[in-house]
Amino acid sequence: MQKIVVVGSSNTDMIIKMQRIPKPGETIIGGEFLMAAGGKGANQAVAAARSGGQVTFIARVGNDLFGEQAIKGFADDGINVDCIIKDASAPSGVALIFVGSDGENSIAVASGANAKLSVEDIERTRDIISSARVLLIQLESPLETVKAAVQLAGPETIVILNPAPAQPLDDEILRRVSILTPNESEAELLTGVTIQNEAGAATAATALLASGVETALITLGSQGTYVAGREFCGIVPGFSVTPVDTTAAGDVFNGALAVALAEKKPLREAVRFANAAGALSVTKLGAQPSTPWRREIEAILSTR
Repeated sequence: MQKIVVVGSSNTDMIIKMQRIPKPGETIIGGEFLMAAGGKGANQAVAAARSGGQVTFIARVGNDLFGEQAIKGFADDGINVDCIIKDASAPSGVALIFVGSDGENSIAVASGANAKLSVEDIERTRDIISSARVLLIQLESPLETVKAAVQLAGPETIVILNPAPAQPLDDEILRRVSILTPNESEAELLTGVTIQNEAGAATAATALLASGVETALITLGSQGTYVAGREFCGIVPGFSVTPVDTTAAGDVFNGALAVALAEKKPLREAVRFANAAGALSVTKLGAQPSTPWRREIEAILSTR
């Protein structure tokens, strides 16, 4: 197995499944409550591990019950937890999530220790990052920390940046990115291009490539993923499933993509593998509880 390093956030998700998401000022009674492990970095690390990758996770959690439970869960999934720091002065991150009956969600996050993952923390893991086959990172960590991580990536390291939650990025970061994986709204924020069809996705992807990114993958939900790279430009179709909770779909896509690329799969094949994993994740409630295993991904690929 090739080494995958994930830098990012770890949260405990508190989820209420309801008929619909409340409007501002509205209270809805009768939801179903679930508490589950989450956080974009943690979700992606778990997805990569369950997809068959050898994963090291670099993160900060609080020195509290949520942090202890998170670390135990990572270890149970076979993730190397040696680079997870217990912060004595900040609590573990928490996310409050409403999920409607159509699978759509609304999320509020209290970052806690995630906001304290520092450039110094990254510097201490220099050798681990520089020797990785794939570095996978998101934007729930401070931007200077993200920048430090991508700058430490080795010349042969594939750097995947999932630009979520969406925020503007400077070219200094984007030039170090091998593969950028925004969804439609994130791509629109980065480029100013509204994506309503394949032509819009192509225009946005072209703008992302012009910023210095080697490859742009714009995830389009059940439609699949628009790919713009040296090997291929066009849509890799998705998989039709009945949605239950879309919370972790993007994270599972990214974790599975990292594994497929670490295994040196061609880009289109790697994206199809990631599409299958992401589709499976929306059929269950909860972020990490919904993350599929390699055998499940291979099963859906073999039948479609």
